[in-house]
Amino acid sequence: MAVGTEIVTWVDGTWHKGSAPIIGAADHVAWLGSQVFDGARQFEGVRPDLDLHSARIIRSAEAMGMIAPVDAATVQGLLEEGCKLFAADAALYLRPMMWSRESTPGIIDAVPEATGFAICIEALPMPEPGAFTLTVSPYCRPRPDMALTEAKAGSLYANNARIMAEARKRGYSNALSLDIDGHVAETASTNVFMVRDGVVFTPVPNGMFLNGITRQRVIGLLRADGVEVVETSLILADFDQAEEIFVTGNIAKVMPVARYLDRDLGRPRVGARARELYWDYALSGRG
Repeated sequence: MAVGTEIVTWVDGTWHKGSAPIIGAADHVAWLGSQVFDGARQFEGVRPDLDLHSARIIRSAEAMGMIAPVDAATVQGLLEEGCKLFAADAALYLRPMMWSRESTPGIIDAVPEATGFAICIEALPMPEPGAFTLTVSPYCRPRPDMALTEAKAGSLYANNARIMAEARKRGYSNALSLDIDGHVAETASTNVFMVRDGVVFTPVPNGMFLNGITRQRVIGLLRADGVEVVETSLILADFDQAEEIFVTGNIAKVMPVARYLDRDLGRPRVGARARELYWDYALSGRG
């Protein structure tokens, strides 16, 4: 199992209870890592931006050279169907996945039409704010000409995992990572924002990190609330001067940072407002 104990899996047209096997030993993905996925959430009876997450896995598959066996509407419908196998108020992590099954005669590249598809839904509580800490990673993000950075590809996450593991060994929750030009990209698992003089700054998308769905949603919500949000190139010195830092991502949606390096950041006024705005947006779809 990945992150939860209560799990359902959809594969080959059927829902299964638990973590069902989906990949064969000879599948292309099993030895060459040709897999993409997406993540969405259910909490308090809502599944915000599920249509956007369902569409993104199709784009990721295409970027990886796969032909998706289903369309975005089918992905969304199956995710909604799977959520009904849990309690209506359950906090869930929703993960559609696609992967390559067959190799071409050249072995390394995959047959585009031979694409597997499965969904895994796991019960996972929403993390509470208050204890999230951030350091700086020694590991960088690859450029688009080095890796398939436009896809949410599992093969990219070995680097993310070492960023996270190294940070946790030093007692932090996560870490800022830089791109190869020395600009702050994101953390191991989230997009990042900083606040100075009431203005919110966030790294401008440059192909070296994922321009997250929750990131884009929060930017729009803050701007609609009258907050100035600037997408620009940022360096570590900018974060050293930040009054607040908060992160956005699928697991926690919006999470204020309590401590950056050895500096306590105090009460997160703008970060708390961003979280409040996101929850208001998400819950507005409950009816």
